[in-house]
Parts: sequence; structure tokens; C-alpha cells
Amino acid sequence: MTSSFAPDSRTARRVNLALFALATGGFAIGTTEFVTMGLLPQIADGVRISIPTAGHVVSAYALGVVVGAPVIAALGARTGRKRLLLGLMAVFVVGNVLSSVASSYEFLLAARFLSGLPHGAFFGIGAVVGSSMVAPERRARAVSMTMVGLPVANIIGVPVTTLLGQQLGWQVPFLAVGVLGLLTLVAVWFWVPPQPVGSDVNVRSELSALRRPQVWMALLVGMVGFGGMFATYSYITPTMTELAGFSASAVTIVLAVYGVGMTVGTVLGGRLADRSLMGSVYGGLVAVAVVLGTFGWLAQTRPGALVAVFAMGCSASILVPALQTRLMDVAHEGQSLAASLNHSTLNVANALGAWLGGVVLAAGYGYEWPSRLGAGLALAGLVLAVVSGLMERRGSTQVLA
Repeated sequence: MTSSFAPDSRTARRVNLALFALATGGFAIGTTEFVTMGLLPQIADGVRISIPTAGHVVSAYALGVVVGAPVIAALGARTGRKRLLLGLMAVFVVGNVLSSVASSYEFLLAARFLSGLPHGAFFGIGAVVGSSMVAPERRARAVSMTMVGLPVANIIGVPVTTLLGQQLGWQVPFLAVGVLGLLTLVAVWFWVPPQPVGSDVNVRSELSALRRPQVWMALLVGMVGFGGMFATYSYITPTMTELAGFSASAVTIVLAVYGVGMTVGTVLGGRLADRSLMGSVYGGLVAVAVVLGTFGWLAQTRPGALVAVFAMGCSASILVPALQTRLMDVAHEGQSLAASLNHSTLNVANALGAWLGGVVLAAGYGYEWPSRLGAGLALAGLVLAVVSGLMERRGSTQVLA
């Protein structure tokens, strides 16, 4: 990967504007992903279904992420990256506008699936674009800046659009997100420089990433390590009300604290990864394990719960820029596909963690136990990361036949 970075103020300003454009897209994506969860009762009433059935709307979006990330990254290999980012955001706008006018359950499912398709590819390709514009020693920091819009959405975008949905109707947030997507499209058009692809980049070169064991190891680290965090976060509302004694209405504040932790962790993670990429992966997983291991104890009081929630968001988010940059490094000529797959993996981790946490609760254990299971998953992710590091140290660069 080549860098077009030059250390002058005009170039720095252009780079910052380009990263801001990409972060704006992340803000829009994060808002539409999470606002649905807060509006399930209104959505259920609007399309005349039960609340559990409305949960499938969330699953449809997640399925779009899992499917869209690898397919779009691979099939769009020969498309200039700026043009591909514009196309992805255009699909995102259409999907959210269609969501805002959906009058039936089936139509809404299809619209949410369409909205999810660009998610992983936008973040993955955006990370490749962002890292290509800066000096090599600042790559992870640039990657973190392309992704910082996602946690900021949990602080600002999701609460604001949830309030809009409760007051004006559940369709309004999707329309608002569509407007955000349109603004992102304009910003990318003006501020992101052209990103031509080399003559040697094609579908086959992107798919070659899947033949590299280190790519699969990095994806497994993310899936297992983040599964621990999601085992806890998926049940954060009953955990806060049952253990810490928060009222249901106060959980919004708890979620905002989590969003602040995510934002701090994402920014900090980029800086740490530029200093030591694998050290950041190891340290992040250790931090997640420690935080989750003590979460059930801290959550017994309100102040302790707020500290634990902030620490959980921060420690987990430290890992994201490091894993994204790691995937880009070990994928070689298949960077776009590997970086996009990271977000598919996180959605798998979400499903895995939520399921395992549910198994623990269904077995009769209290709400302090999903986090303890999560600590075990984080340690398992650490073992995988250490194995990956040892493989690299021994010069294991072979590809699978």
C-alpha cells in the first residue's frame, strides 16, 4: 500500500476533511444500526406485528452486513475506491428512505437488509482509503478516525433519532439517516481524493486474502474476543436495572456512558496501534478480560456500574483499529476484502455473544454471569492472538492451497 502523505498544512487539511467525510458516514451507519433497537415497540405497532417479530428487522440489517461486506468488496475490486464509496452511500440512502416509507413488515425487512449491505464494505474500504493518505506510522490512527463516527452515533445520533421516532413516528429516524447519508455522499465527492486501483487488483487478488492463515486468525480473534463483550452488552438493560438498581429510563444515560467509552477507546486504540500493533491487540484483550471479569462485582452499585460500562466500551473499542490494521497488513493484495470482513465478523460475534449470554441466563445464573463468560471468551481470543503472533515470528507466511 502506498501513501500519498506529504507533511504540509494544505495536505493535512485535505486529509482531515477526507477522514471527516468518512467518519460522517460511520455516524450515519451507527445511527441507523442502533436506533431500530430503541423503536421496536413503535415499529411493531406501525407494521402490525409483535415486538419479538419486530426484532427480525434488526436481524435483517445484520444479515445485510454479513452478506454485503465480502460480496461488495470482492466484486467491486476493479472499481475505484472513491467511486465505490459513493455507490455504497447511495445504496445506504436508498435503503433508509425505503425504510421510512415501508407500510408492511415484508417491505421493511427488505429495506433494512438493503440498508445493511453497504455497512461493512464502507468501513472496510474507508479504512483502506484513510490509511493510504497518511504516513505509515500514522495508519492505525487514520483508521480509527474513519471509524470514530460509529461510537459517536451512540452518544448523539441514536438518542436524538430515538426521541424523534417516539415523538414524530418511527419512520422519521430512517428519513433523517437518509439525509445524513446524502450529506456523506456530498462530502465524499468533494473531500475524498480519487482512489484508482492498480492493474493487478481484481476479484482474484481480493479473494487471495482468504488463502492466508493469518487473515483467518485475525478474524477469529475478533469473533471470539468481541463475543465476550457482546455476551454482556446484549443484556445491559436488565443487568443495570436488576444489579445496579437503575430505573428503566436511566438506562439511556448508561448507554451514553458506554458510547463515550467507545469513542475514547477508538481514538486511543489508533494511537496505541501505531506504537505497537500486536501489543495493542494483546493489551486490548487483556483489558477486556479484566473489565468483564470484574463487571458483575462493579455493577452491584450505580457508581461502579457506570465505571464498568465506560471501561467495557473503552477496552473493547481499543481493539477495533488494531484488528482492522492487522487485517490489512496480513491480507497483502486483498486488503479491501479483509478489512470489510472485519465488520461481518463483529456481527457474528454479536450473535455468538448474545446467544451464549442467553444460555447462561436460561440456566438460572444471575445477570452478573454473562460478563464472566465474556471474560473467558476474551482470554480465548488472547490465546488465538498469541498463536497468531508466534506464527508470524516463525515466518509463517504460507497461503492455503
